[in-house]
Amino acid sequence: MESLKSVKSDNNMFVIDSNEALEFKFVRTAEDVHDDKCIFKPDLSHQVFGESETIFGYKNLKIKIYYSAGRLNTYVAVEYDEKVNPNKADGLKPDPILQALEEVIPSGYTQNLDDFIASLSKEATFKPFGTLLQKFTTNMHGKDREYEVYLVDTTTKDFIAYFKRLQTFVMWYIDAASFLDHDDESWRYFLVFEKYKNDDNQDAYAVVGFATVFEYYAYPENIRPRISQILVFPPFKNQSIGAHLYNAINKHYRVNSKVTDITVETPSEDFQRVRDYVDVSYCSTLESYKPDKIQQGFNQNMIQQANKVYKINPKQARKAYEILRLNSTNQADKAQYQSYRLDVKKRLNVPFQKEVASLKKLQSKMNSSELQAALNLTSSEKRIERLDQDYKKLEEEYRRILDRFHTKPMQPT
Repeated sequence: MESLKSVKSDNNMFVIDSNEALEFKFVRTAEDVHDDKCIFKPDLSHQVFGESETIFGYKNLKIKIYYSAGRLNTYVAVEYDEKVNPNKADGLKPDPILQALEEVIPSGYTQNLDDFIASLSKEATFKPFGTLLQKFTTNMHGKDREYEVYLVDTTTKDFIAYFKRLQTFVMWYIDAASFLDHDDESWRYFLVFEKYKNDDNQDAYAVVGFATVFEYYAYPENIRPRISQILVFPPFKNQSIGAHLYNAINKHYRVNSKVTDITVETPSEDFQRVRDYVDVSYCSTLESYKPDKIQQGFNQNMIQQANKVYKINPKQARKAYEILRLNSTNQADKAQYQSYRLDVKKRLNVPFQKEVASLKKLQSKMNSSELQAALNLTSSEKRIERLDQDYKKLEEEYRRILDRFHTKPMQPT
C-alpha cells in the first residue's frame, strides 16, 4: 500500500498511521466489546500495510480486530468518517484494507458484531488443546492470577485451524515474521492460558501467549530443539509470563536424554533478556558457577554442567558465567574488577582477531591503497575504543539482568 507517495498535500487528511488505526481486543464478556480499556495496539504493521505503515483514503479510520479470549473467534470492522473521492485525488483509490488483512487473518471471521457477541456464549465450554505441562501464579495489582502451559503437536485434532488464528499476531509483534509450515510434524507448540472464573463462576480459559519450537535432528539419533517464535500478548506483559513459558519449555526438554541442547532462532532483545535471566537463575544453582569458582575463569566444566542439567548451549553457558562473575566481582577491588573486564573484552575481541587474520591472508591479492584502507579500519586505537564502548554497553545490560535476578530468581521446577 505505497500509493501515498504520489498523493498531493491537500489529500494528507486521508492519510493515517496504520499502527494508530488498528485496535485489538481479547473479549471475555459482551461488556469488553465496548470497553476501551481492553484495547491494545500493534508494535508494527509494515508486514501488512507496507513499509511506510500508512493507509490512504480514509478520515478517522479505525480497524477493529477483536478475538474471543479462548476460542479466538474473530470480528473485523473497518470504520471511518469519510472515504476519498478518486476524482478529487488524481484518480487514487482508497487502499483495500480488507484485502490486506485477509492475507494474514484466516477465513471464517465475522463482520457482524451481534454474531460475534453471540459467539461469546461458547467460551465457557472452551478447554485448552494438548497436554498440561506446568501451572504458575502471578500477582498483578494485588490480585493473584493463575496460568497454565500446554504442549501441543500437529496431530492434535482441530488445533492447526486454531493456531492459524493465533499466529496472526506475529505479524503485528515480531519483525520479519512468517507463518509456519504445519505439515512438518517436527513442530511443537507451547501455549499459555490464564485460568479464571467467568460471570457464572465457572472455570474459563483465555490465551495469553505462545511459543513454537522445531525439533531438529542431531546425529546420531538425538534432537536439538530450536525456539522459533515466542510471544506474550500486550495485556499480559510485565508478569514474568515469558520467563515461565521459557522455563516450561526448558523443563520439558531437559528431562529428555536425546536432547543435545536448546537453541533460539534470532531472538529479539526482549526475549534474549528473558532467556539470560532464566539461564542465570539456572546456572546460579550449579556447583561450577559458585562465586569462589567463577572468579577462576570460564572452563569446560561449566559448559558440561550447564548442558547436562539444563540443556544450555555453550554460548549461553559463557554468557551466564560473565553475568554471574560480574555479580560476584567487587568493583572496589581494582585488580579484581580489571581482571573481569579483561576477561570479557578478550571474548569480545575474538571476531576482530579473526578479521585481522583474514586480512593477512588477503594481503597478496590487495593493492597498497586497499590494504591501507583495511588496516585503518582495523587499527589498534580504533579497536580499543570500540571494545570499550561494547564492554560498557554489555555491562549495563548484564546489570539489568542481575537487577531482575536479585529481585526474584526463576526457580527451576
